[in-house]
Amino acid sequence: MNLLSVNEYGLYCKQGDFYIDPWKPVRTALITHGHSDHMRWGMSHYICHHHTVPILRLRLGVENSVQGVAYEEVMEINGVKISFHPAGHIIGSAQIRMEYQGEVWLFTGDYKLEPDGVSQTYTLVKCDHLITESTFGLPVYHFPSNASIYADMNDWWRSNAAEGINTVLLGYALGKAQNIIAHADESIGPIFLHGAVDNVNNALSEVGYTFAGTRITADVKRDQIRGALIVAPPSAMDTPWLRSLKPYRIAMCSGWMQLRGARRRKGVDRGFPLSDHCDWRQLNQAVVQTQAKHVYVTHGYEHNFSKWVREEYGIGGSIFKTLYNDAEEENV
Repeated sequence: MNLLSVNEYGLYCKQGDFYIDPWKPVRTALITHGHSDHMRWGMSHYICHHHTVPILRLRLGVENSVQGVAYEEVMEINGVKISFHPAGHIIGSAQIRMEYQGEVWLFTGDYKLEPDGVSQTYTLVKCDHLITESTFGLPVYHFPSNASIYADMNDWWRSNAAEGINTVLLGYALGKAQNIIAHADESIGPIFLHGAVDNVNNALSEVGYTFAGTRITADVKRDQIRGALIVAPPSAMDTPWLRSLKPYRIAMCSGWMQLRGARRRKGVDRGFPLSDHCDWRQLNQAVVQTQAKHVYVTHGYEHNFSKWVREEYGIGGSIFKTLYNDAEEENV
């Protein structure tokens, strides 16, 4: 029995007549998290975790027909039991568990197993069928611990500040930016924010989150920003807004920075391999610990990882072709 399949609208559950993270307008959409490739405009009814609701409203302008649910809360749609479980990807991100006639399917959405100190920590959900992303589904992706990366960021900021130079950290406005801010050592200097980052922080404040930082507006005198940490999305790169904040050194925060040459291609001074996704080890850990009998692999290294699952673990490994994005630097 196939509980989930892919059609032109997205990932579809025929038995429940609902979609998960659809890319075209549908009647009922279960949303794993607030990044733009998973949460799109035009659905008649959205269901997501409570902490994703303000992000949905910020980014899509949706006011009506949004249903927020708690983690572990069980609901039923046309006989399919559904629950949301922490994915560890960003604030409010969820894995979606579906149970029907004794079979359990799990869609991870985007996820990571290592706690980041900001997002709700990933929880293991055992299942018969696992649908996993594979953004970093190659052995070369072996990330350092988040703690060591945050320490390196602060050391670099401290060094730049001692020279009177600003430190610019680029990471997407939802997820990466909040992790950077939460682990920044405020004793080094002030923290300033791009408007897109501040907008997300304000939305998250509606559900109880507080993040440091001052929005950079026309009223903020540029000569007041010296030795500061500036957090901005990658879209700010090479813009007049950013150039007005010189002198600075700039770094990209992304799992892609794990590979030699990525920093040079991005034209930045430093690269920090801070990722919101599983690396190779975490993907394998999830496959083993969920005890899935069949693994369906979506965006990323689908062919490589599905082949590995079949050969290494002797279980079913297939590809689900989706329109989700494996880039870690979405513009906003």
